[in-house]
Amino acid sequence: MTSTAHVRSYRLDDREALAGICVRTADNGGDSSHLYPDPALMPTLFAAPYAHLEPELTFVLDDGTGRAVGYVLGTADTRRFVAGFREVWIPRVSGRFPEPVGAPGTPTEEMTALLYRPERMILSELDGYPAHLHIDLLPPWQRRGFGRELMDAFLGALRGRGVGAVHLSMLTANTPARSFYDRLGFHEIAVADPGPLTYLGRSTRGCGRREVGKY
Repeated sequence: MTSTAHVRSYRLDDREALAGICVRTADNGGDSSHLYPDPALMPTLFAAPYAHLEPELTFVLDDGTGRAVGYVLGTADTRRFVAGFREVWIPRVSGRFPEPVGAPGTPTEEMTALLYRPERMILSELDGYPAHLHIDLLPPWQRRGFGRELMDAFLGALRGRGVGAVHLSMLTANTPARSFYDRLGFHEIAVADPGPLTYLGRSTRGCGRREVGKY
């Protein structure tokens, strides 16, 4: 095992680390643990389903000791992913996170309600960008070039599958994230009634199949 930080493919024993990274970055890029009493909630929405349904498109930043300190994950086909989310993922997690009754009244209820609305990911304006992604790094590993390495691995994998374009959504208020995506060639996609979100997309052109380590 190398002692140098590097991007590699996801392993099943990375699941706990992925969850921790998600929690520590889910509040507009900061730690969300004060908002949601159950630490599994945000990973159940934004990390674990991707690693479960499309592990081959999940890559981690390994700190050199085997520990994941960042990840990029997503899907090559959003519509197919949404179908899998509803048919496979929701039944796996509904016991721990029952669907709220009535209007959500707490941050936990708001996020749990989203769990039961995966179709929110399907927007006609995004049809030209069939893939989508999430990328997060722990703070000590940000602004060191590792985000670009993770993105290169993911985009290269999409390109190798013949996927032409990808999108992501981000909180508009997260200006440091927007600067990062701008540097990587993402552009804004106009979406009707986006709420607090901004949608960005880019082509996978120019992204070759990058060789990523498995261990």
